[in-house]
Amino acid sequence: MPYTATHWSETVGEDVMGPVFQEQLDVLLNAQPYWQSQPPYALSGIGLLVALLCGLTFAHQVRQRLEDWKQDRLPLLPLGRFTTVLPYSGIVAGTILFIGAGLQVFGFGAGGSFFLALLLAVSTGAGLWKQLEDLMGQVQEGSFTVADFDFFENRR
Repeated sequence: MPYTATHWSETVGEDVMGPVFQEQLDVLLNAQPYWQSQPPYALSGIGLLVALLCGLTFAHQVRQRLEDWKQDRLPLLPLGRFTTVLPYSGIVAGTILFIGAGLQVFGFGAGGSFFLALLLAVSTGAGLWKQLEDLMGQVQEGSFTVADFDFFENRR
């Protein structure tokens, strides 16, 4: 049972509010925000937009860091500076919103959806961050070799 002002006044045993104010408070306590639909399509879209915008910002930051390294031999590592961590965190947060709301569209509960989305996004994000740090370290040391994506096709 949702908590309402009527429930509160019955619990206390006296009517401390007028009936008009009590009715308005009941409506306010039980109202959903205007942008939140069920299932939360808007929240999924907002998450996708946040992840995409932060992804573009992160890509620009990494590209700029590589350009600075090529021109002036500025260090690539540590990667964990504020200018790269903030957009990467935005990518992870947007992904959590997108996946969590997307699972709700398919009928899963809100708590389970966002918990699963948190596990997926954080574990994948941590793995990708580690991979990017390793690649940047190889580039900085000069031991980076070209990735061979045709490796399995050439083995036939």
